[in-house]
Order: sequence, then C-alpha cells, then structure tokens
Amino acid sequence: SFELSGLNYLYLPFDVPPALLKDALKGMVALGIKGFNVTIPLKEKVLPILKDVSEEANIIGAVNTIVNEEGILKGYNTDVHGVVESLLPFKEEIVNSKVIVIGAGGAARSVIYALIRHFNVGQISIINRTEQIAESLKEYFSTKMLFNEIKSYPLVPPDLIEVFRDAKLIVNTSSMGMYPNVDDSATTIKESFMKGQIIFDVVYNPIKTKLLKIAESQGATIITGLKMFVEQGAKSYELWTGQQMPKEKVMKALEGYLSS
Repeated sequence: SFELSGLNYLYLPFDVPPALLKDALKGMVALGIKGFNVTIPLKEKVLPILKDVSEEANIIGAVNTIVNEEGILKGYNTDVHGVVESLLPFKEEIVNSKVIVIGAGGAARSVIYALIRHFNVGQISIINRTEQIAESLKEYFSTKMLFNEIKSYPLVPPDLIEVFRDAKLIVNTSSMGMYPNVDDSATTIKESFMKGQIIFDVVYNPIKTKLLKIAESQGATIITGLKMFVEQGAKSYELWTGQQMPKEKVMKALEGYLSS
C-alpha cells in the first residue's frame, strides 16, 4: 500500500517478548515510529500500558493498532471495522435476526461487538469446542454491553443442524479450515445450510474455506475473510497516514498471491 501510494513509510516486523513490551513501546516513542500493529499474545497485554484506548478496543479487551501522536500512544481495534465493512451490504437482512458465532477467541469478541453495536441483531449463539469458554464470553457481553440475547453451545455438529438452519447469519471466527488444515470445518453436513442464509468466514487462506464451499453448494450467500483482512488493514493505514488505502489494488494483489 505504501509503495502504491508513493508514501515514505516502511512496515517492519518486530519480535517483542511479552516481558519487554513496556520497554518496546518506550523505544517506539523514542524512535518516532508513527504507528504499529500488535498481534497475539500482546493484544490484551498492551491495554493497561496505553494512555488512550478507543471504545471498541476497551470493550473487546484487545488492541491491534496503535498510533503515536506526539509521544501519546492511542490504541484501536480495527478488526471491528473489518467486520462491519464485510457485513454492511447485508445490514437490512441481519437486523433483529438470529446469528451464530463459531469460536470464542479474540476474533469472536470483535464480531460480537460489531453485531451488537452496529447491526442490532436479535440473538447471538456462540458455538465453541469448549463450552465453558463460550459461556464465559456470553456472560462477558451480557455484562459489558447489556445484551442478554446470547446463548452458548458445545461444538457437536450432528446436534447443531437445527441451530444452524435457524440462523440468518453464521460467522466462523475460529481457525478451522485455515491453511494447511484446509479439510477442517465446523460442520460437513450439507443440510446445516440453506438458501437465504449468509455465511461469513474470517479465515482468508484459503480464500474459500471448506465451510464456505459447503454453504455455497446449498445456495447460501458467502463472505470470505479476505474482505475483513483488507478492511482492518485499511483502517490501520488510515489512522497512521490520514489517507485512504488503495484497497482494490491490494485486494487484487492478495487474491493473486493466495490463489497461486
């Protein structure tokens, strides 16, 4: 993106041990680095160190983008923007509807926040391999966002066919189906899906996961994770540079890369 826009920026990876996180942030400020992304396992650990945190990052409990504004580090969670932009074309269909969220990690938090804050969904069911974690997430959002229409289920596909079919939107936030485990899927039962449903998978490699292929074969509308991946990056780019990222060119480049 920086090359396409002719901007004098570099995007570099730094391996920061959790024990040295606070020192690393001081170093970023001292060096005048404009901004940076934070990934697992530092998304949660960085929160108490920052002086300013956006609403979505505070509620989700995780930061993935930091902007250095004259020595003051401000934290954001741009995954939410990625989710919102991916689902925006379907907003009218999603409002007041039943939604399933597969997985209960960081991506699930961003999705649930977006669904409650921006889409006014009617009900959310969290499905996870470990039901206690799903139940904990349910309680978290019931308290944090006063949204009580949340249920939790263990991931037992044969028992979930009716739950799946009852949902307007199904979002996979887990890593199931991600390369190299491309044959993994929350369900392989075709009858879990039907025409009129919207299936969104945050996994972007492969672009079309097994879950999406099964859903598409049943006539469901599918959304790949590539849109969310590009949109969350575009929001970080905008926060750092004040400019719009050339999203279409980036999308085409990534499609070519991931399809090869």
